[in-house]
Amino acid sequence: MESVTFLGKQLKNPLVLASGILGNNAGILERVHRAGCGLVTMKSIGPGPRDGHNNPTVIDLGFGMINAVGLPTPGYDHMDTEWQALSGRTFPLNASIYGGSLEEFVQVARFVSEQGPEFIEINISCPNSDRHGMLFGVDEKAAFAVTNAVKRVIAVPLIAKLTPAAPDIGKIARACEDAGADAICAINTAGPGMIIDIEAQMPVLAFKKGGLSGPMIKPVAVRCVYDIYRAVSIPIIGLGGVTTGEDAVEMFMAGATLVGMGSAVRYRGIEVFDQVNRELADWLTDHHVTRDEIIGAAHDRRHTP
Repeated sequence: MESVTFLGKQLKNPLVLASGILGNNAGILERVHRAGCGLVTMKSIGPGPRDGHNNPTVIDLGFGMINAVGLPTPGYDHMDTEWQALSGRTFPLNASIYGGSLEEFVQVARFVSEQGPEFIEINISCPNSDRHGMLFGVDEKAAFAVTNAVKRVIAVPLIAKLTPAAPDIGKIARACEDAGADAICAINTAGPGMIIDIEAQMPVLAFKKGGLSGPMIKPVAVRCVYDIYRAVSIPIIGLGGVTTGEDAVEMFMAGATLVGMGSAVRYRGIEVFDQVNRELADWLTDHHVTRDEIIGAAHDRRHTP
């Protein structure tokens, strides 16, 4: 795939590593970029040390996964080694952050911005954490408030990551845009859901409930991107269940500018980025179109986002 410009930054292709998949180790993130990923997203960084939930935290259901990892993090100010290693990176970095309050979001965002990532992504959409969860992502006023507060203290473009649990995700996206967000990322895992071991007569996950990801949530993700595209004029990173080049085409047609992958790395390895790049390029060539020409193609042609 050819390079793309996103929020003023040049990316070698339109594929994105979703947050929470491969951690924050600079060497691993560099490998992902070399394997064909255009934009690498760090695992979400929080205000202080957090262990996450006890095992089991991730269960493969065959048609997707359910997880309740619980946002483990060393905390933004306990990552000197990671920040130092990342300062010498050769790839564009999207830093995902979270907080349990508006004040915590601002605290983390201000510090992380000073580390020089190309973008900051606010995670206001996690379905499997009691305190650091979806409270900001399902209410327009709360989404506006946290987006606006973070935007005021950072010096890099801001991306808001949204949840499919929002009653009207288009309205949440518009609130984020009005508050200063430069782009929208959608979606985070769906749910929460639950699976029960019928022999043990208890939930399988230690946290009992968890977020759903993988191929089974792709139709939900596509619908969310479609709705967001109709509501805002800023770019969208579409993710949720994408594992093939044709899946990426579907996301672009719904309105995505970039397409992210997370669970696909579990299923196809980090080589999935090169593979999807080739599959996407082949599809575009076979259909005699460019990526730009198919963005939003599923919408009424009279609609201008």
